[in-house]
Amino acid sequence: MICATPFLASAHGDVTPQSIDTSTIPQLGTEWEETNPYRDQTGKMLDEITRIGSSAYTQNCARCHGLEGISGGIAPDLRMLPADYDGDEWFVYRVQNGAVRNGAVYMPKMSEHLSQEALWAIRTWLESVSVAE
Repeated sequence: MICATPFLASAHGDVTPQSIDTSTIPQLGTEWEETNPYRDQTGKMLDEITRIGSSAYTQNCARCHGLEGISGGIAPDLRMLPADYDGDEWFVYRVQNGAVRNGAVYMPKMSEHLSQEALWAIRTWLESVSVAE
């Protein structure tokens, strides 16, 4: 089934993005950051960012990308993204543009559903469970 509404992605099953409360972490504004602005956070703030990122990932990404970030082969294993500009560039491109092949939506444009803060929190959590070399 091809996505019939902008709120569903159905190549891997219907996925309705879930909103995420990011009011407890630094707000980033409307202009997209090029690199992970939360990467250098420490202590309790980093704990809060990764808590939000883990929850946001579980609610919005795990169905295709795997529980705890461990891909089952349906979608890329996001733990493999390097924690640098190249990994950030790929991440931003994908969350802003989604993934469509032959007219089928494999991933919605997540930036239309989740805030920049929520998406960078997901990226921060992914870096915390990274297996990239």
